[in-house]
Amino acid sequence: MSPAPSVTGLLLAPGASAGREQPALVAIDQAVSRLGLLVERIDFPYRLAGRRRPDAPFVLVETVRASAQALAAKAGTDFACADPSARGAGAGTGSVVLGGRSMGGRICSMAVAEGLPAAGLVLVSYPLHPPGRPDKLRSDHFGSLKVPCLFVSGGHDAFALPSELEAATRDIPGPVTHRWVDGDHGLKRRDSEVASLVAEWIQSLMSADAPKE
Repeated sequence: MSPAPSVTGLLLAPGASAGREQPALVAIDQAVSRLGLLVERIDFPYRLAGRRRPDAPFVLVETVRASAQALAAKAGTDFACADPSARGAGAGTGSVVLGGRSMGGRICSMAVAEGLPAAGLVLVSYPLHPPGRPDKLRSDHFGSLKVPCLFVSGGHDAFALPSELEAATRDIPGPVTHRWVDGDHGLKRRDSEVASLVAEWIQSLMSADAPKE
C-alpha cells in the first residue's frame, strides 16, 4: 500500500543504555515497514562510543534532529519547515513520525517541543518521573507539543501510573491517544502487542491524511 504524502517515515530512538537493536524497536520497525513507510532505528553517540551513561540532553536532541532530517531526505521529501523561525533547519521532517522507548521517546518529544517539525510522536513507556519520585515530572515541555501523540504504557509502570500520565498529558495541545498494556516499564514479552498498537495508530494518521476521492 502507498502511504499518504504527509507521512513518509518513522524514526525510533532507544531507551537509556539500550541501542537500536532494542527488541521493542525492532518489532515496531517490522510492523510499520509493512505499511510502506521508511523506518530508521538510531543509536545515540554515547552508545556508539561504548559508554553506558547517556549524553547530555542537548546532544541527544541534536542527534534526533539530524537523524530526522536525514530520514526525511532519504524518503525523498522536500517540505518547507512549518515554522521558519523554529530552532534548527527542520525542512522535510514534518513528514516523519518520531518516537521510541522511554528516554528515546522523551528526547524526541523534547526535539519537537523545541521546534523540530514532525508528523506525530510515538512514546512507548514514557518516563514521566523517576520511580518513587512523582514530584520530579519530566513534562514541562508538554505544552509545546502540537502534533498527534501516541502513548503506549504499562498499567503498572513505576515511571508513570495511568492516572499520572493521563493528568500530565492534558497539557498537550495536540491530539493525544493512550494505549495501556498489561505490564511494567519494561513491557517484557509485549513487543508484538506494542508494535501492533503503534502500526495501527500510524495507519490511522495515514488514513486521515489520505486524499479524499
